[in-house]
Parts: sequence; structure tokens; C-alpha cells
Amino acid sequence: MVLSAKRRGTISVIDELHQSGCMRVLFPHGLGALDAVLINTSGGVTGGDNIAVSGAVGVGSTLRLTTQASERAYRAQPHETARITTTLSVADGASLQWLPQEIILFEGCRLDRQLDLALAPGAKALLVEPVVFGRAAMGEVLTDIMLRDRIAITQDGQPIYLDRVVIDGDAVARLAGPATAGGMGAMASFVYAAPDADARIARVRALLPQTGGASLLADDLLVGRVVAADGYLLRRSLIPIIELLSGATVPKTWRL
Repeated sequence: MVLSAKRRGTISVIDELHQSGCMRVLFPHGLGALDAVLINTSGGVTGGDNIAVSGAVGVGSTLRLTTQASERAYRAQPHETARITTTLSVADGASLQWLPQEIILFEGCRLDRQLDLALAPGAKALLVEPVVFGRAAMGEVLTDIMLRDRIAITQDGQPIYLDRVVIDGDAVARLAGPATAGGMGAMASFVYAAPDADARIARVRALLPQTGGASLLADDLLVGRVVAADGYLLRRSLIPIIELLSGATVPKTWRL
């Protein structure tokens, strides 16, 4: 799926759109920003699946991308891996909000996920990536999975952020440690790249639960991570942070 936005007068509109395979996009009516809802019509990913999403935000435009539902990574054969690749770019004076709902991992899944974001010098971006390690309400326990998850951000061609999570084997054991997740079953990373990041850090920290933290890597780069017992509690923690950093209510698909 390829989507780009451009500015027309006072609003942001579709510049280019190409859909193929299982990926589709809906466009709810919005005011000013171009809202796009990604839909995986196959209902999830498993070994051998390869999903690619490309988004570009043109000069002076605003694009908000979310998903219709939580993505699901299902059991796969040991020699097969599902791949999700997201490539995003934001031009000068443009703004991007990347707000997918949680990806839920199932026992036996094998997932390689990569997100690459390229920012122009005057660009702004908010990224949120939630992950749920099995559905707590269903009693699911993940003792054999493979997850490779990477987020890389550059600005004006220079790397400013790189985060990588690798879990291969018993996720419960890996997440039990006090330096990982303290036994929690869900986590999310968020990144806010904007000139006012330093002015927002105190308010973000005030909204975080005891199981979250946020830091400034630079005056214009705020990063954080939250862990929670389950997906519901994770979302409840993330929504006020998203609304603070985006200056808008969360997409309808995010509402509790």
C-alpha cells in the first residue's frame, strides 16, 4: 500500500494512493488533516506473509494514519516468518501521526517488523507502537515466539533514533525481569519529534503510570515506553499521552 498527502488550500488531501493484496485504506471525514484508516482484510499475519506500507507527507500537509482493528500475528512454521515493513517520510513543514492499534502476538508466531521514518529539517512526527503478548483475558501464555521489532528515524539524512526489540523463545521468561517488563503482558513505545518536545516532557511524565518513563534525547526529540498488564490498561495509559502530543482526540478506532 502506498499513500501520500499534499496540501490544498487549508486542508490536506490524497496525492497518491495505490492498494494491493490484503491492504486497504478508508478515509473518514476530517477537518484539516488527512485521516487514513488501514485495513488488513486477511485478519492477521502468519509465516510467509509480507506486508509493506509506504506513506509520504508533502510540504505543509498533515497525515494521521491508524488501523481499523488490532493486528494479529498468528502461529507460523519454524522456517517461516511474517514481515511487516513500514516506510514513512515527512517533508518540511509537514506533520505525521502514526497511530496503529495494538499488534497481538499469538503463541508460535514469527514476526519481523520494521519501521523507517525520514524527517525533513522542519518536519513533525508522533509515532506510537503498542504490542500485546497474548490475550490475558483468554489465558494465553507465550512460551515460544520470535519477534524482531525495529524503529529507525533519520532527520535530514542523519540518524536520530534507533530502537530494536528481539525476543526469541519464551516471552514470559524474557518479560519477567525487572529490567524488561516486570511480568507485564503489553508494552508500547512512543516518539515525538517536534520543536516543542522539551516543553512537553513534564506534562507527559505527569500522565505516565508508574510502569512508564519518558526522556528527551534532544530538545526536539521526546521518547517513552509504557508497560501494562494487558492491552486495555496499556491503551488507557496511552490515550491521554497521544491526545496531549497530537493536540487532538484519538481516532475513533482507539476509543475505549
